[in-house]
Amino acid sequence: MKKPYQSLEDNPTYNMKQVIYCSLTSKIFSLCLVLLLSFSTSLIAQEGDPVNGKSLFNSNCAACHKLDKPMTGPALRNVEARLADEQGLDRTWINAWIRNSSSLIKSGDAYAVKIYNEYNQTAMTAFPQLSDQDISDMLAYTAAPAPEPVVAPVAEGGPVQEGGVSNDLILGALALLFALLAIALVLVNRTLNRFAEAKDIKVVTEQEKRTPLWKAFVQNQFLVLVTAIIFLLASGYFVYGYFMQVGVDQGYEPVQPIHYSHRIHAGDNGIDCKYCHSSARVSKTSGIPSLNVCMNCHKSISEVAPETLAEGTDYGVDYNAEIQKLYDAVGWDGTGYTGDSKPVKWIRIHNLPDFAYFNHSQHVEVGGIECQTCHGPVEEMEIMYQHSPLTMGWCINCHRETNVKVKDNDYYTKIHEELSKKYGVEELTVAQMGGLECGKCHY
Repeated sequence: MKKPYQSLEDNPTYNMKQVIYCSLTSKIFSLCLVLLLSFSTSLIAQEGDPVNGKSLFNSNCAACHKLDKPMTGPALRNVEARLADEQGLDRTWINAWIRNSSSLIKSGDAYAVKIYNEYNQTAMTAFPQLSDQDISDMLAYTAAPAPEPVVAPVAEGGPVQEGGVSNDLILGALALLFALLAIALVLVNRTLNRFAEAKDIKVVTEQEKRTPLWKAFVQNQFLVLVTAIIFLLASGYFVYGYFMQVGVDQGYEPVQPIHYSHRIHAGDNGIDCKYCHSSARVSKTSGIPSLNVCMNCHKSISEVAPETLAEGTDYGVDYNAEIQKLYDAVGWDGTGYTGDSKPVKWIRIHNLPDFAYFNHSQHVEVGGIECQTCHGPVEEMEIMYQHSPLTMGWCINCHRETNVKVKDNDYYTKIHEELSKKYGVEELTVAQMGGLECGKCHY
């Protein structure tokens, strides 16, 4: 029987390097295991492409879902990890739900029935066309961390010149210099006066040398007559100009009950004017868009991007608060209509007199006139205002300068040929086709 070793070093097979190596290997393996367990939740959906997933999410899911707040459906931030942790559901269940949620509900799946009842028994649209990779990409996008809000930088202090010298300091130095110069002039004037008194020199002021201006003016009858004529002509000119501006509201920019940014909608997002003002195509007026038109988009857009808010601070507008005003007006609670709606008292901006006739469809559809021709650069306006004067002279000038578009329009062919011979031109203006007749616009 072998005698037991008294210590580890007595073992001839002992190798210190092996022990250290095994110990380090064990520790590294343990550390990797801990890290794997710690980040397993966040790595569930990382095999997908979040960039492609964002595009798929926006085209298929964004109408009913948001990442961080419930809408028509539940919020989807980290949805795969939450379902795995809270419900024990895996990717197979998610794929089945996305491709055909109705089948899961009919099968009696407990969680599917719960979600169906929780969201007013609104069945989710089926997406059988989405592949496993498409769903992986969308889940990778939903697993991405929420972006930090963008805060517009606020400059501290006043404007600074290059080199670190502030404008306030430069202005203060200039003010001090002018003050010293004024004091020096006063002292020089006093010294000269004292010197004149000591030498008995009489100082004659300019006022004593010349006749007062008002006296000279009254004594010159011709100057008085010319001045009176000029005054009467100028008064007549300004009185005429004042009365000619009565009813002309160019630049009118009222504050609306709900702020609407044409800069964001028509400019940044490129929404066509006639999508909202659809009646401009077929009727006399362009119309005020129904709030249902707004809700076509704002059912799924309940808040704007942080970078848009940062830009909006320049205009003093809280866009999210304005969207909430829209929801209050239509009675939308985020998931459905409550039926508690209220009218919005919009303020009309462009307003023609009752005796003036203007037809939008005739100009927009037949004439092919762009909206910006009359309404100005609407896509750049944060607050809508009246760009053009809308006076009779302004309309007549447009008729004199605008050629009628007769191409592919058989209605104008015969008239165009006859009038072209009469005027000896290739293209006819609106005025040459009767656009200056009084009855065209007045009735």
